[in-house]
Amino acid sequence: MKDEALLKRIVLNPRIMTGKPVIKGTRLTVDYILNLLAHGSTEDDIVREYKGISSDDVRACILFAMKSLEKSEFVPLVVEST
Repeated sequence: MKDEALLKRIVLNPRIMTGKPVIKGTRLTVDYILNLLAHGSTEDDIVREYKGISSDDVRACILFAMKSLEKSEFVPLVVEST
């Protein structure tokens, strides 16, 4: 599936989860899905656990996060050595 089609699976609506990006038709936020992945859940685990979402939805969350980071500016942290 192309990036544009995947990104259409993510919506932002101030009336749903206070405007956080969610998987269309759900109240599952992108950050929640990313947290599950970060803590060891697989794409298959998530699809099995949350009925109504697909592998494409999980990939859409990852793509949305990646695109969001592309647009962000980062300030390097200075670490003092001891």
